Amino acid sequence: MHTNWRYARYEIDIIASHKDVLHFIEVKTRRSGKFGFPEESVTDKKLRHLINAAEAFLTVYPEWKRVQFDVLAITLTGNKATEYFFIEDVYL
Repeated sequence: MHTNWRYARYEIDIIASHKDVLHFIEVKTRRSGKFGFPEESVTDKKLRHLINAAEAFLTVYPEWKRVQFDVLAITLTGNKATEYFFIEDVYL
């Protein structure tokens, strides 16, 4: 539906719909475990920014009644298979 949607200083990585639910998805990627898992870098502040951007999006597209905030964590480590971890319905 949308990728890298921007409002002011905020950005939503992915906006997608599934079964009448609008998903606002934050994507975090790491190339190693040196700084922890990618999902650990999604702070309360980052989630507040995501919510603020989502509110702006919904003023432009007010037809959506059900929304959800998700995190997609991607780990790329050398020759290993890429790891994906999808966390649905994230709250502060």
